[in-house]
This record gives sequence, structure tokens and C-alpha cells, in this order.
Amino acid sequence: MEPINEHDKRVLNNAPFGQLGLITASGCKEMGTEIDHYLTQWRAERQDEHPDNPSYSGYKQPTYIINSKVPRFGTGEGKGVLDQSVRGMDLYILVDVVNYSETYKMFSFENHMSPDDHFANLKRVIAAVEGKARRITVIMPYLYESLQSKRTSRESLDCAIALQELVRMGVDNIITFDAHDPRVQNAIPLNGFDTVQPAYQFIKGLLNTYDDLKIDSNHMLIISPDEGGMKRAVYFANVLGLDMGMFYKRRDYTRIVNGSYPIRAFEFLGSSVEGKDMVVIDDMLASGDSALEVAAALKKRGAKRVFFFATFGLFTDGLQKLDEAYDKGIIDKIFTTNLVYQAPELLEKPWHCSCDLSKYIAYIIDTLNHDSSLSDLLDPAERIWNIVANYNQEHGITEEKKTSSPE
Repeated sequence: MEPINEHDKRVLNNAPFGQLGLITASGCKEMGTEIDHYLTQWRAERQDEHPDNPSYSGYKQPTYIINSKVPRFGTGEGKGVLDQSVRGMDLYILVDVVNYSETYKMFSFENHMSPDDHFANLKRVIAAVEGKARRITVIMPYLYESLQSKRTSRESLDCAIALQELVRMGVDNIITFDAHDPRVQNAIPLNGFDTVQPAYQFIKGLLNTYDDLKIDSNHMLIISPDEGGMKRAVYFANVLGLDMGMFYKRRDYTRIVNGSYPIRAFEFLGSSVEGKDMVVIDDMLASGDSALEVAAALKKRGAKRVFFFATFGLFTDGLQKLDEAYDKGIIDKIFTTNLVYQAPELLEKPWHCSCDLSKYIAYIIDTLNHDSSLSDLLDPAERIWNIVANYNQEHGITEEKKTSSPE
């Protein structure tokens, strides 16, 4: 948890929409505690600025967390329970649908919770609110069923159905991070839907980890691992003033392996990578196979170091293959966020760095509760420029002019 200083508190001129309440679903208790820590500190200071304003009644609280639980019956069925009134509150419900570490008993068996279980628990908590909250915002960093966001044959469209279900239950806004396909918001066009990029936190993590980086086109290149991630990579390249490249995945559409078409070959499009640091940007690392293939291809072409930015480090096939790749020098560092569950063994790996998003989410909640604009939070370009400038100044790095590439 980062220390709080006088510059952390945002200037918010609007009165709060309603008394703030934060519900943390199972699997989000630790992050919820950190978010609550920031909110209580900021609001304790801000309360003193509006001592006579009735809109700020109940503004300062020792905690904003609403105690909730989802007990299970012996059959595995459950129910949502709130331990206090939420009438008239501006509620924010935080849920991690891919936290597999959470378990429950069913017919004496110990079951690990699946995304379906977490989503069902979210609905139970919303149902327990009974429509008495003034506004409900769901903060779901990993968007439930986001990999199934478009229909290509006779198949279900799960993500769109889930969003519509939440809206029908009374949810007003949905905040997610790095949605696999943001166009899924078209399923709920009359409700709030924001997909947030943790770009600043990734850059900050990289700069805090290494002290010999040269962020210019002669020494660094942004890489998109596939055509689907181009928009994400273009943003980083434009903000940092770097060139970019991409890999085109040629897939075998004659068969399906583990739910997707296997990759037959990688084709690289871009300038020379020789002697440069590579920053590969993706929304998630699932099995890690594609990431390792990209890293190996870049190292084969003479890349100096390969860094990965992945909002969600799922590591569905375990960590052994990444350990082996690190030992062979194929990967140098993988940066993921704490938006989803991170196993203790992952946090101990020398090739991994966790980027904390707790303060960022606290900023979002604080701003929305005041009905203020999120624009400066959603586009952190200026903050990225400032942190890069400070890094260059601290390390005595001067900007070099770009030289033409031989390719």
C-alpha cells in the first residue's frame, strides 16, 4: 500500500451523489481494504472543507465497506446477505470473477469458484440490495465472459447477456479494465460502461524496476503480439514517442485446441529490433504460450530485452514454462496487475512484477461519487510524460534524435 501524501487528494467541486458504500465480493477483500484506506484518508481531509454543507452529511466514515456475505447451503446453493442498510447509498460493488482461490462446500466436496460462481454471487448481492440504493456501479476488472464477446456461428453470446442481466437488475454503471472487445458495450447502449487502461501503472512499474532504460526509438520498440491488440500498442507508442511493430498470427482454422484455433506461424511486421528493448503489450496472459513464442521470435531477431505488459496475468497452465523461459533468457520481466488474483508463488518469481491498481480504483470511485468527469483518469498521457521526464532527469538521460532504420 502506497503512503498517502497531500498531493493524492483530487479536487472535486461537485457535491457527492449520495453516501458512499463499497461492497467487496469474495476474492476482493484485500484490494477492497486498500481502496477503503485511500477513501477514508482523502475524505477525512475533505470533510473539514465543507463543515456546514448538508450534502456532505455522512461523508466522513471510519470505513465505507458494507459488510456482506454469501453463505452456502449443503447443496451448494447460496444467498446474498447485507449486514447493514444501504438505502439511498451510492454503491460500488467490486468483484474478481477469475479468483480461483475461493472455495465453497457442496455435498461435502470442496469446490473452487469458477467465473460462473462469482457472477452468480454478484447477482445475489445485488438482489440483497433490493433496489434501495440510489445508484449501483459494478467494478469488474476482468469482464465476465469477455472472451465470448462476438458470435461467429451457432453459439451463445455470454458477455452481452451478462451485461443486460446486470442492467435489468438495477445496475447503472459498469467499470471494467482493458476489455477484450469494448464493442460489447453495444449490448447496453443506455447505461454507463467504461473500459480503463492501466497504462500509467505499467510505465511506472517499468521505470521503478530498471534504471538503465532509454525511452526513444533508437533503443526501445512497442510490440503488439497480434492484430487485435494494435489499438493498445498504438496508444503506448504515441504517448512515449516510439516506433512499433506487430506479429501476425497465422492460425490453423481446421481444428480447435483448448477452445481456440492453434497458431501455425508468427509473421513479424516492423523495423529492426536488434539491440533494442522490446515492450510487448497485451490484455492478458492466459496459458502464456503465445507470449513465449513472441519473446523467442524477438530474441531470435536480436532483441536486447523483452518486457511484457499484461493487464490480467491468468497463467492458466501454471508457471513452470515461464520459469524455464526466464532461465534461458527468453523473457526478462512480465508486468501484470493486482486486478485479478495473484498466487503467492507468482509474486515471488524473479521474472514477475505486480502493478498495484488499488489507488487508481479509489480515484475512480471518489470521482464518480462526486459526479465528476473521469477524462483525466482515463487518459493518463500527461502523467506518463511527467514520470518519464522525471526518470530521464534523475538518470541524466538526454533525448536522442531518431535515426533512420535500415529496414
